[in-house]
Amino acid sequence: MDYFGSYLVVVVLLLLGGGIVAGGLAVNRMLRPHRPTPEKLITYECGVDPVGEGWAQSYVRYYVFAYLYVVFAVDAVFLFPWATVFSAPGFGTTTLVEMFVFLGFLFTGLIYAGRKGVLSWL
Repeated sequence: MDYFGSYLVVVVLLLLGGGIVAGGLAVNRMLRPHRPTPEKLITYECGVDPVGEGWAQSYVRYYVFAYLYVVFAVDAVFLFPWATVFSAPGFGTTTLVEMFVFLGFLFTGLIYAGRKGVLSWL
């Protein structure tokens, strides 16, 4: 098999997968009942009928909390490989210094967020 032959296998598998998904959606569309009523077309949110307009303000603070969570979750992703490399011979001191630099950046960001008042709920 030549160089482009391996790409041909990938393209065939992608087309096959897309065909299976498209076929499933087409069969679903043909077999499902379609009887729209005004009650079915109303926006439904958590079991409560919509009242008023659809415009609502939300606090940016909640998005900042989510962003901080993602930052510290990614931090955990970097800590696990570090723990495995740390035990390898010849990498101990260098790896330890690099990880403390990384944790220092994270701690500095946490202190900055705390001083800006992002971490308070009120």
